[in-house]
Order: sequence, then C-alpha cells, then structure tokens
Amino acid sequence: MTKKVLVTGAAGFIGSQLLEHLRLLGHQVAGCDVLSLEGTGPSPADPLLTRLRKARLAEFSTRSGIPYFQIDIGAEDAFSQVLSQWQPDTVVHLAAQAGVRHSMQAPLDFVTPNLVGFARVLDACHRHQTPRLLYASSSSVYGLRSQVPFMEADRTDQPQSFYAATKQANEAMAYAYHAQYGMGSIGMRFFTVYGPWGRTDMAPFMFAQSMRRHQPIKLFGEGKLLRDFTYVADIVEAIGKLVSPVDKLTAPDIVNMGHQRPVEVNSFVQLLAKHLKVEPIIEYAPMQAADVALTCASEERLLRMIGDWRETTLDQGLGHFVQWLESWDPLDS
Repeated sequence: MTKKVLVTGAAGFIGSQLLEHLRLLGHQVAGCDVLSLEGTGPSPADPLLTRLRKARLAEFSTRSGIPYFQIDIGAEDAFSQVLSQWQPDTVVHLAAQAGVRHSMQAPLDFVTPNLVGFARVLDACHRHQTPRLLYASSSSVYGLRSQVPFMEADRTDQPQSFYAATKQANEAMAYAYHAQYGMGSIGMRFFTVYGPWGRTDMAPFMFAQSMRRHQPIKLFGEGKLLRDFTYVADIVEAIGKLVSPVDKLTAPDIVNMGHQRPVEVNSFVQLLAKHLKVEPIIEYAPMQAADVALTCASEERLLRMIGDWRETTLDQGLGHFVQWLESWDPLDS
C-alpha cells in the first residue's frame, strides 16, 4: 500500500538515503531540514559537513523531484505548518544534533534540536492525529554496561553523555504523550551506523581521511572498545519495513536497530586500512569520559516487528564506504 511519508533530517546521513528508498518502494515522500536546496543555511564549524549535506540533498532529493521543506523544527509552528500542508500518514523524525564527543564540548548545542525540536514534532503529530510516528533514538541511552546483548527493557537512567540524555528524554516524552493522549510511536535506537554519505564526525569518515593523508589516528581505550557497527542500507531497509504497516500506532514502543555483532575498534581499523590499501599510523589513548566500552543490540524485537532484515558484513560495508569516499572526495593528487 502506498503511504504518504514525511522525513525530517532530509539532508542527514540516514534521512537522505531513506527518502530515496521510500520513493523507490512506491511511497509518496517529502523531506524537511534546516538547509536550503541551494545549500545555504546554518554554517557548522565543519565546511566539509556543509558540502556533504548539500551533496546529499542533490543526490537523494533534488534529482528525484522529492518535495522539500526548509524549516527549523525548533521554531514555533514550523513543523506543524508542514504537516498541515503535506498531511502525511507517517512521520519519520531523524533531525537532531548528533555526537557524543560534540556534546562533551558544547552540550547546549543539543537543547533546541533534540529537546525543543522533538517536542514540537511530537506535539504537532498529536494535534494533527498523524497515525504513525517513528523517531531516532540511540544506543548511547544504554550507558555503561557489560551484560549483552542490550535489551530494550534494560534500564537507561544513567546516560554517560548529554547527547544520550537528550535521546533518553525523547523516549520519556513519547511515553508521556501516550499516557496523556494515547499517542503511539516507535523510537529507533540506532547502533553505530556507517556507510556511504556518512557523518564527518564519526570514526569511519575521520579515520579514513586521516589514513588517506598518512596522518596518525587516535584510538581511545587502546582500541579495545567494542561497537555494533550497522551498515546504513540495512538501517534504511529496516525503517522502510517499519513504515509499511497501515495500522495506527497505539503504544509507545522502542526497538534496537543493530545486528548483535560487536567488533573491536582495532579490528575495524585494520579492515578499513585494507580497503584503503594503507598502513595505519595508530596512537593509543585512554578511554574518554562519556564514552562506553561496548554496544551490542538484541535483534529479537526488531525481527518480531519486520521479519528478516539484510545484514551487510563490516568487510563489505567498509568496501562500499571506501569506494564512495574515494569518488566523492578524491583529495589532491
């Protein structure tokens, strides 16, 4: 059945690729973000990120003719006006300020997009009676723990970063809207998503760029931290399956989005170096404050919701990522 879907964070890593995936599935889709289609908007400190966000829009939105709304979700009534105009039956809310380490340096950068913005989206979906709301949460809500795999019913009341605290708050806000108004939703806890068009502040992108320039990379926790790396196309496919049901959501649900395959960062670096055909220069450092030693998703609930989902191996995924990066940013010859 064709659905009408609105995706926030359309210039983002996951959102841009989700728009195209949903379009190819036959859904009517529209996107919104703070960036204009011409690439102008708030200027982050990272000019490469601005270039990347503009390129994502061009690749996944402009060329496909997908309707696009330039808005700041933190602004009063901005998102509500888009809902009135587009009238979707499903909202996939991915717009947010991301990054554990960024939140250590500038926690207030997260207040408007992650707290105020989420509240605006949540309330607008309630007032417009949007049947299905899916929103991005994060594996970071689990904090420090050694028992694996991480289960959705585990306690999440000890966040190790302000970013994690905002995502924990989003889940609590969604539960409150159900308690008050009977509104349903699905919070998607993403586990270390990587791949083509990936974020410039995450390890795959940063490490690859440094290695390509024969610069050292710093591995915290002696490189022994374990991460449940999840390829972006796997995530996009899973979200597409969560979008597809026609029934209205009536409960506040949470689901892990990871493959229960944690890999040591040292091993990840060696695989990345293999695809780059370079020898990495590694500097080891102690574990940082706000970081966690391990992430590992239980897939059980997701599998009950959507059945089987694709699993791209880390070796395959890093190969696709390197191929994209070398084409998109060939560096100076």
